[in-house]
Amino acid sequence: MLTSIRPDRDAVALAVSGLLGGLLLWLLGLHTQGGRPFAAPWVSLVPMTVMAAMELLRRSAPRTALTVGTVMLVADQFTRGNLVTILMFSDIMYAAVLYGTPAAARRIPVATLLITVASTVGFLSWFRRPEALLIGVVTGLVSFMPAITGVVVRNHRVAAEAARLAARQTARLAEMDRTQAVVAERARMARELHDMVANHLSAVAIHSTAALSIDDPDTSRNALKVIRENSVEGLSEMRRLIGLLREGGEDDAPAAAPTLASLDVLVEQTNVNGTSSGLVCTLEDAGKAVSAALPTPVELAAYRIVQESLTNALKHAAPGPVVVRLAHGDGVLTIEVTSVFGSRPGPTAPGSGAGLVGMRERVALLGGTFDAGAEPGDDGDGTKIWRVRAQLPATEGTMRE
Repeated sequence: MLTSIRPDRDAVALAVSGLLGGLLLWLLGLHTQGGRPFAAPWVSLVPMTVMAAMELLRRSAPRTALTVGTVMLVADQFTRGNLVTILMFSDIMYAAVLYGTPAAARRIPVATLLITVASTVGFLSWFRRPEALLIGVVTGLVSFMPAITGVVVRNHRVAAEAARLAARQTARLAEMDRTQAVVAERARMARELHDMVANHLSAVAIHSTAALSIDDPDTSRNALKVIRENSVEGLSEMRRLIGLLREGGEDDAPAAAPTLASLDVLVEQTNVNGTSSGLVCTLEDAGKAVSAALPTPVELAAYRIVQESLTNALKHAAPGPVVVRLAHGDGVLTIEVTSVFGSRPGPTAPGSGAGLVGMRERVALLGGTFDAGAEPGDDGDGTKIWRVRAQLPATEGTMRE
């Protein structure tokens, strides 16, 4: 509590300088008035000393300083007076507005204005001489002008503090936007990396397991051939991703993104990789969708959805057909991939569930719909199929920003 009312360095400097200045004027015999009830020169030192003490409270207790200072200013009028007492009162008035409560900052200027007007009118009516106007001028200079100056400075400080708060808030929002952008970019990179590499690594895992479990030279040779092809293609995909991420690469040509026109190559590759698993992959009704002019984000998302669906089929599907269907109409691109749902003999590759999450995120970013799950087959023999279905907006105007 004592620390909160301790005067600051400026208050001490003002109090000491005011006291020394007032003593100097008193020693020189310079007073502001004469013919007062308390005409002894030393009496004027009392209001001046108390006023100097109030300077110590100008910031920590401005209301108390102003109240006591006002009493001392009135008391000074009954002595021979000291100019420094009046100057210190004007500083206390200024500090009361600047450091006081918001209510005090609103009321003090109004009160001093009313006092100035009342004293001017009152003394002019009492003395009926133009010189009486000087009393009102002095009253305004001592009370109203310091108060209005305090209001101006306080408003500037409030505005500056508001600007600082706004700047900090803007910086905080910018940092939040930057963090969100980094998180979104990392998620996008994770999807790209998973979609590009998972297909090849799954084939490598399945065929390497087959090569180790089947003691047959031809089977091992074929498996090694598939492993090598997928390893080379996986490395190519990795180089393409690294080229996208590298800043200031050696060649400025952008890496080409896969398109729906290369789906037949993807299907053929899946057939090669899925031979040992009994999978037969076919591409149906894709002519119109492949030849249509689609936005690049939509075409890339559609390709990645097909690629990840075929990867999941390679990992988990039971032996049987894997059918890829694409349809384009009414501004919507529909992708559907079906495979036989169930367990299968032979080697499999573990899954993490990241593929379905990535496909769902891709579709959501474009404002489409996505659904995946097991359902009864069309043959009526109790066989279940796993169906992946996605609908993407095929025009720029309907894509989500």
